Amino acid sequence: MPLPDLIQAAAEVRQRAYAPYSKFLVGAAMVLAGSDDIFVGCNVENASFGLTICAERMAVGAAVARYDLRQYPPQQMVVMAHPLAAPCGACRQFLSEFSLELEVVCVDALEHQRRQIYKISDLLPNNFRL
Repeated sequence: MPLPDLIQAAAEVRQRAYAPYSKFLVGAAMVLAGSDDIFVGCNVENASFGLTICAERMAVGAAVARYDLRQYPPQQMVVMAHPLAAPCGACRQFLSEFSLELEVVCVDALEHQRRQIYKISDLLPNNFRL
């Protein structure tokens, strides 16, 4: 899957984010190994902040609903926000459940050429495992 397609998908879904409290809109778009499908998510805030859903976790949830991620692990994810932001700690742990090799491309929503690229193993070097 070409990176520009994931960036476009993240930009589009970011516009649907529900963030009335923080005004911090986030969009995520992800592709799995062995699939051309793009899975998207946006942040959905709640007055009880603990119930807020991050864009990254929503995208993974959409993928889990269609594929067995043990067979089709996440390969690449674009996270789009302004200012540029990497996944939060909870999302890092959540994403590490499915693939330590997942490439996360953080893209600034206003300046798409402004990017940072990580692997989950770099963002969370000592992830929790049972």
